[in-house]
Amino acid sequence: MRALITNDDGIDSPGLLALARVAAEAGLEVVVAAPAHEHSGASASIIATQGASVTAAGGKGTVRSERRSLPGIEGQAYAVHAAPALITLLALHGSFGPAPDLVLSGINRGANVGGAIMHSGTVGAALTGAQGGLRALAVSLDVGLAEDGEEHWEAAAAVAGRAIAALLEAPAGAVLNLNVPNRADAAGLEPVDAPLAPFGIVQTTMTEIDGDEVRLSIREHRADEAPGSDMERLAAGDATLTAVRTIAERTG
Repeated sequence: MRALITNDDGIDSPGLLALARVAAEAGLEVVVAAPAHEHSGASASIIATQGASVTAAGGKGTVRSERRSLPGIEGQAYAVHAAPALITLLALHGSFGPAPDLVLSGINRGANVGGAIMHSGTVGAALTGAQGGLRALAVSLDVGLAEDGEEHWEAAAAVAGRAIAALLEAPAGAVLNLNVPNRADAAGLEPVDAPLAPFGIVQTTMTEIDGDEVRLSIREHRADEAPGSDMERLAAGDATLTAVRTIAERTG
């Protein structure tokens, strides 16, 4: 099976390399296509960047990509001047060789938990793949919990390897969202199923309207505000795995 490896942190992210390596170790054929520059918070937007300008997908512009050689990764790699969801869409149409069977997105620098995952470019790429009928996995490392200042990408990749095995057993269109605590010993964790918190770790709120300007502030949520959720379980030291749905009409 062929796996697209993408992210929203950009082609030079160590998390991207770690995820590509574990996918190859799982026996998948790997193609890496990731943003040339960071696109955190891009959600499932389909924008292409050309230098300093931004062009909506579907216009008359082109999407530029560059071949890259990544250390320890065999096969094709592309730095794409586009958001991760658009990269996934292009891959579905054969822009980087044969269309993939899976989308693996990450490993993101920072947790993606709760309802705030709708804003994540990492999760947006996975949801876009699922909309095209593929199985998809988004993986994030909770670097905010680091005590030693290190980012334990290989630990997160080890847990991701087990999540990939679960993904391969899932039906077409399945999306799994994995979060791993940032500890060296997290490599041995088995992911636990956890529902989404109703919010994310941080929430943007409006605090003041001053003429034509709106002042925003960031509120941090405590994990114990959502007991039993992915946010609370992650803060307690668990790796969390949540099955999420792509866009569908409401019935009933």
